[in-house]
Amino acid sequence: MDVIRAHLPELAEEMLGEIQASVPEYARPGDEKYVTAVRRAVEEALRLFLTRAADGGSRPGRMTEVFRAIGKGEAYEGRPLDSLQAALRICARVAWRRLALSAETLDLSRQGLCGAGEAILVYLDEIAAAAAEGYAEAHIKVAGELELRRRRLLDLLVADPPPDPRAVEDLARAVGWPVPKTLAGVALAARTSGTGSRAGPSRTPAGRDGVTPGPSAPPDAPARPTLPPDVLSDLDRSDPYLVVPDPGGPGRTAMLDGALRGWVAVLGPPVPVHEAAQSLRLAREALGLARRGVLPSGRVVRCADHLATLIIFKDEALVRVIRRVRLAPLRALRPSQRDRIAETLLAWLQCGYNANEVAARLHVHPQTVRYRLRQATELFSDQLASPDDRFELEIALRARALSLRAAPDAGR
Repeated sequence: MDVIRAHLPELAEEMLGEIQASVPEYARPGDEKYVTAVRRAVEEALRLFLTRAADGGSRPGRMTEVFRAIGKGEAYEGRPLDSLQAALRICARVAWRRLALSAETLDLSRQGLCGAGEAILVYLDEIAAAAAEGYAEAHIKVAGELELRRRRLLDLLVADPPPDPRAVEDLARAVGWPVPKTLAGVALAARTSGTGSRAGPSRTPAGRDGVTPGPSAPPDAPARPTLPPDVLSDLDRSDPYLVVPDPGGPGRTAMLDGALRGWVAVLGPPVPVHEAAQSLRLAREALGLARRGVLPSGRVVRCADHLATLIIFKDEALVRVIRRVRLAPLRALRPSQRDRIAETLLAWLQCGYNANEVAARLHVHPQTVRYRLRQATELFSDQLASPDDRFELEIALRARALSLRAAPDAGR
């Protein structure tokens, strides 16, 4: 090993040059401090190799300690382990090449040359294993710390009142999360066989958001979704949720539909970052309606598509009063007749009082529509003259139709 000891500085320089030329992660020619650190690591590796060779390989303690520390450092720096392993192989290759070129000058026998080569390979295996062990240990710790910071960022985003924007920016920078212009909360619940079906009314107490929750989730929760790294999630709480940046971006809806199979999921409205709590609150309210069957729950439900329904069900006690007052004329009818008149009258109000459009929507003959409308006009004549009365009547009819979707008998 005399050739390595005699030429250690220039050998270290040659190794450093080849590492920087071949491994992009270590190519920082303008960063003198970083280059010096890499050079010292190379020189330390050479010195440890010479010490190990002199001791006959009997004391690996210091070597293992050093390369475990190097592996940990790479994990903390966020570089892949492959880069470190590639650098170690380059060092071994350069050492072997220099030894082979000097073999004749040093009058090394073939046996001596083979022994030196074997010592280099054994050393490479041992330091690579020590570095990998340190890297794996630190990587687990780094991943855990990163996940904790992402959870903290998630909690901060949906805090009410909103946090200081600087606190959000600092924590987002620490976890590598680009702060978007808009985001949306996604409320989640495990899908059950009864979710979204026309089941009877639930007797479960109302949840925190004031909306009666649907059936409780089964013991076997759905598979954890595979989500892009910019989607923040907390799936371990009783009311799991996500925060999705740029929810209106290309492919975002399709991504959520694919990732959240097995979940009832509601995407809140897109909002600025400081309004994330409001987006999540609306998503949770809509989730309660989806689980009751008021809103469809086959795919990801978008709050933006159901704002009128959210308004109607915001105060269900008030809506029950409106229905009782405005739909009183229907009580005198048979249930089947009551349904036909209510359905036709609602479609007529929504279609701008055009009987032909009502007929096309309900798939019935225009004459049938006109007959039903004559009945409806007789029943509701005092409510159809005033715009305010017509508005309340439409609210009542909409609420009735939505309630029938969730629970046909209870809705009547």
